[in-house]
Amino acid sequence: MVWESKFSRRTFLKTAAVAGATVSGWELFGFSNWLQAAESSPIVVRTGLCGSCSNECGMFVHLKNGRVWKAEGHPDHSYAKGKLCGRGHAGITWPYNPDRLTRPLKKIKDGQFEAISWDQAYSEIGSKLRQIADTAGPGNIFFAHNPRPTNDFYGSRLMHALGSPNVMTHGTSCRSGRDVGYTYTMGGVPSADLGNTKYVVFLGRNYAEGIRPSSLGTLASIASKKAKIVMVDPRHNNTMPLASEWVPIRPGTDLAMLLAIGHVLIKENLYDADFVTNHSVGFEEFKLAVGNNTPAWAEEITGIPAATIERLARELSAAKPQALLEPSWKGAYGCSYQNSSQTARAAACINGLLGNLGKAGGLYFGVNAKFGTLDSLKYPTPPKPKVERADGSGVKGKYPLSLPKDGIPQLMAQRAQEGLMKAGIVYRHNMVRNYPDPKFMSEGLRKLEMLVVVDIQMSETAEIAHYVLPETSFLERDEVVGSLGGKKPCVVGRSKVIETIHPETRPFHEMVTNIARKANIGHYFNFTLEDLNNAMLAPVGLNWAQFKEKNVVILKDEWKEGFTPLKTASKKVEFFSKEFADAGFPGVPTWQPPLVKPEKDQFYLIHGKQAIISHSATANNPYQMQIAKQYHLERLWMNKSKATELGIKDGDKVVVESELHTGAVHVKVTERIHPEAVFIPMGFGNFAKGLKTSVGFGVSMNDFAPFRMEPISGHSMMAEAVVRVRKEGNS
Repeated sequence: MVWESKFSRRTFLKTAAVAGATVSGWELFGFSNWLQAAESSPIVVRTGLCGSCSNECGMFVHLKNGRVWKAEGHPDHSYAKGKLCGRGHAGITWPYNPDRLTRPLKKIKDGQFEAISWDQAYSEIGSKLRQIADTAGPGNIFFAHNPRPTNDFYGSRLMHALGSPNVMTHGTSCRSGRDVGYTYTMGGVPSADLGNTKYVVFLGRNYAEGIRPSSLGTLASIASKKAKIVMVDPRHNNTMPLASEWVPIRPGTDLAMLLAIGHVLIKENLYDADFVTNHSVGFEEFKLAVGNNTPAWAEEITGIPAATIERLARELSAAKPQALLEPSWKGAYGCSYQNSSQTARAAACINGLLGNLGKAGGLYFGVNAKFGTLDSLKYPTPPKPKVERADGSGVKGKYPLSLPKDGIPQLMAQRAQEGLMKAGIVYRHNMVRNYPDPKFMSEGLRKLEMLVVVDIQMSETAEIAHYVLPETSFLERDEVVGSLGGKKPCVVGRSKVIETIHPETRPFHEMVTNIARKANIGHYFNFTLEDLNNAMLAPVGLNWAQFKEKNVVILKDEWKEGFTPLKTASKKVEFFSKEFADAGFPGVPTWQPPLVKPEKDQFYLIHGKQAIISHSATANNPYQMQIAKQYHLERLWMNKSKATELGIKDGDKVVVESELHTGAVHVKVTERIHPEAVFIPMGFGNFAKGLKTSVGFGVSMNDFAPFRMEPISGHSMMAEAVVRVRKEGNS
């Protein structure tokens, strides 16, 4: 949607003409005249979606003289609610970032690339994919991405057209443990009706730094209404000012605390018996399993006093069903420890005991838009791949509980080492930097016959690729529409806000369509993006031409309170999971310690987001990096008592060592962290030379953690690392 303030379109064109004339003939008109014409140009406001993180909040982008000037949050967008975070405000400068890729590149030798034409890139990539599919087999090709509607549709369709089932997301570095645990307990991951809750427990979740503006606003609102907000976290994170209580837990032991809460709820008959009777299975097995998980037992493991655990259980019960454990994303159990999947199951089970599913102030499964599909008679659909997934996701005897919608992308590095993977396309996913042990990831992916990376900057993964394809920035392209589930479904889409700055950049859907044509599967892409979006939007009464003027539309459908059949085998909450038991894992959540434990002179290594820098990509934005440098956001956090023991003072440079890596960084000495842990903020430690703004600043937790797969979901166990810390210069 476009508004013009102060000037009409006719006036704008006249002013632009004057500005252009003065630029070309400044000797005649003078610089002051040019400046006056430029300053008096109208402000044009267009709607779009942010691209600084996966939330993709709706935004109003203000343009002046065709350039981005500022942005504001869209009031109707479910995640924005009229606000943008610091990453969003800085992100509008990405189109002008000096480190942007501007031409298709082909590797000529290690570390060196040459610019090539798009036709050459499409021809060589398409031909190679065709050759590998025909000779080695389509199972030797994978696509890994950070899931968004466009890449999910086009990337998946390309793989299926080639006969490959290997479509994978970044989930194993983010949320796979949570997703698996909740899916096999509740049939999916529900949302928290936070605005109506009276009592909420966060397990490592940090709204103020893993920002979704609307969620943080809701949390502030219920805090002002005196809702009880309990933060269970080894670190006193920046959401704590809104919290009622901080529970500093020993890292990796949330599972023990949850089992003990379950023990109290059952032993003292504090659970919702009606809900358990009518809407669950396996309660007796769960009751038996937690019979010995007393608060006193959990105190020894977690460091949380037994009396605190008992109180939390009783307070949760007193507030039910308007009480919940927030399902989190990464938090304490998304992809952190070997017990993460069982921790997620335990959290889901506690929510089940509270009877909060489908209740106001509890958990709910939101309403989504019901999109249409392309007419398969006119636009043929690729057949379902017949070969087995290369990562074993969802495959009996391998990773049967892993969710194929996400897969296990880091395993592709190992498969390539073994000669069992030949080619990969990686989009919006820096696999080398964002998984543990970048050396292993890099060495493995280098073994591929062809690695294609689509990005806007030369990331660590792009540096080892055979082809690097430069994408238009998120403000320069149209994309596939999507739906945000919630109390009311919100249809969202990205449309072009500014003209393409670098003419040799392309949107992803255009790249895929042309590669498919060169691979002789172009008949599966005989449609335009407009055709696709029109087909999807038809059932909701919209078309693409209308919709891209708005980009955010709230539908009339509405969530209704009440329990509805779940997507589990029993259609109910499953305290006991037959699928877990059949796969050789405990059918009910039971105690499992973290894989590693620090010795006397070691620390648990924990990590998390900060409000300004959250991913390795965002660190390469000059505005965000300047804030990081000015406020020392890269520093390692260490408890004051431990620092004193080691002779370390705030601001000292320290050496951090694990069995895998040694790195140096300045330290932040604070009381705000568990004494057995040190904290490294995410997003730093870039080593790609093409990331000129962020290279060499700070360290990454992934350098210290080994390459691993958790056996249930296949996630990367990113927090299973212990380190030693010493002042630089001390041996």
